[in-house]
Amino acid sequence: MTDLELTWELPTAGLLGLAAAAVAVLLVLIIGARVHAFLALVLVSALTALAAGVPFEAVVPTMLSGFGGTLASVALLVGLGAMLGRMLELSGGAQVLTDALVQRFGEDRAPLALGIASLLMGFPIFFDAGLVVMLPIIFAVARRLGGSVLTYAFPAAVAFSVMHIFVPPHPGPVAASGLLGADVGLVVILGLLIAVPAWVIVGRIFGGWVGRTYDLPVPEILRGSDHDEDAAAFRSDPTVGTTLSLLALPLVLIFLNTGLNALATAEVVSLEDGWVRGLRLLGETPVALLITVFVAMYVLAWRRGRDRGLVDRVVDGALGPICAIVLITGAGGMFGGVLRATGIGGAIAESLESLGLPLIVAGFVIAAIVRIAQGSATVALTTAAALVQPAVQAATDLNAGQLAAMVLALAAGSVFAGHVNDSGFWLVSRFFGMDTATTLKTWTVGQALIGVVGFVGALAIYGVAAGIA
Repeated sequence: MTDLELTWELPTAGLLGLAAAAVAVLLVLIIGARVHAFLALVLVSALTALAAGVPFEAVVPTMLSGFGGTLASVALLVGLGAMLGRMLELSGGAQVLTDALVQRFGEDRAPLALGIASLLMGFPIFFDAGLVVMLPIIFAVARRLGGSVLTYAFPAAVAFSVMHIFVPPHPGPVAASGLLGADVGLVVILGLLIAVPAWVIVGRIFGGWVGRTYDLPVPEILRGSDHDEDAAAFRSDPTVGTTLSLLALPLVLIFLNTGLNALATAEVVSLEDGWVRGLRLLGETPVALLITVFVAMYVLAWRRGRDRGLVDRVVDGALGPICAIVLITGAGGMFGGVLRATGIGGAIAESLESLGLPLIVAGFVIAAIVRIAQGSATVALTTAAALVQPAVQAATDLNAGQLAAMVLALAAGSVFAGHVNDSGFWLVSRFFGMDTATTLKTWTVGQALIGVVGFVGALAIYGVAAGIA
């Protein structure tokens, strides 16, 4: 069940009970006892590892593996994104772009404009990086128009989520397409046919209800703690074109990476060529954001004669407020990593495989339960794809449309009901200023709705493709 040699191995029912008990204890500590989320996650991770039979000497390495793995993918993106966001905020660029958006689309359609922009940004850029880059614009719009920050932030976050989970070149659907032999280009087209309606239903309709129901102030996280004179000295009121260019630069670089990967798949270029490897490096998300931060420092400050000490204080001020977010997100990854190390995902998936459900339904259910049990959407998607792969290969009558629908059904299951064992849950919770209970009632429910809507769409595509065949 796992590469880790456990002192004892619990049956699947025991593993499921352990995971449920761990989540319950975590919620009691955070919501009931008001223990800080970071401390509660670390404590419950250690206790869960011990209860699952992880040897004493392996408990801390197992915890650190999950913690470090999450930080490796999140800390750089959040840190660099916060620096970029803070410079856009203090320079006045976010406000300038906000004024332009409101003037162009009107106050009533501002959440729609933010959501559409996030859908477009979400095509090449990962969920966490895209959300961090958009935050200064979201917060500026919320301050300008008033009302709950969730009115503006929730549709944008859902847009990044649906693009990340359903549409290649994001890693989950790409990996599942490879395992099941689905055509990636067709998955892109059909994935968009599912992602956009899912965003309308969950981001716009459910998100509108969330914004009306939970009146939360705009977080001050990107404003930091600089003295007023530093903020005033840094302000330069860049043009709309300059601000849009800074937001577009990481997208262009990242799309360069994904575009070259697509060309390599089509055998137009070779990934072994030196120039291809060099350009792909520029498009790696941390490198793209790093380049953008330096360009922003030049465009917004150095070129305008701003003191370099001032610029240093501004970007340094972005890091302090996000420290708690990074640590809590890492601890959420630690908790999910401990659950994965116990083998709970594989055990549950293997037991579900024998239920005799229709193939597309079994894939969705397996992915959903693995997601709920261990947290990672990508792990849930690839685990489910690997388990249904033999059955898919044996079903020789499946056409290209049905194979693509299978990938999308697995993707829908893998996003279902993300909660406290998912690092993304804590990222959204802390960036939007929500407590744990509110995040469960909004983000977790929203993720469950995305899963259901996505599965219904995949089922419809599967049926149409079968009829055409």
